[in-house]
Amino acid sequence: MAPMSTATTVIERDAEIQGGVPVFRGTRVPLRNLIDYLEAGDSLDTFLDAFPSVSREQAVAAIEQNGGDERSLRRRRGTV
Repeated sequence: MAPMSTATTVIERDAEIQGGVPVFRGTRVPLRNLIDYLEAGDSLDTFLDAFPSVSREQAVAAIEQNGGDERSLRRRRGTV
């Protein structure tokens, strides 16, 4: 599988999958789950352990698209 570099390649919306909620491509895992884990102070590894169908590359690309790193994503959401 080729490396994924942007969240647009790792996140998809499809009315047939979770009612159109943004999910990690190839899974039924909503992007919001990652955000919720990070906002709660959980690590990326904790999220990946809970959702093994999401690759580290997908999660990192989504984080980068939404603020650059885990801490800035939390700060952007007003939790740090």
